[in-house]
Amino acid sequence: MRLPIFPILATAASLSTVLGGPLAYCACQTACNAGVVTCYAAAGLTFGTVIAAPAAPAAAIACNSVLGVCMAACAASFLAPIP
Repeated sequence: MRLPIFPILATAASLSTVLGGPLAYCACQTACNAGVVTCYAAAGLTFGTVIAAPAAPAAAIACNSVLGVCMAACAASFLAPIP
């Protein structure tokens, strides 16, 4: 389903406080996800198929840790309110 862009832009323009870049935040999150998929592939794993358990491969745990740091950095960088 494709949403018309004008109502979204009109709503965003009417906000008194603008977020530091919701579209940039989405792009950053996408880059983080692409990175974790690459990390899993380099370890011979497929992202989304490893069950979180004590027996999870160390590489999967490391990739997930990097993903968490990346996503936190995206949120800190692009979702801070700008008055």
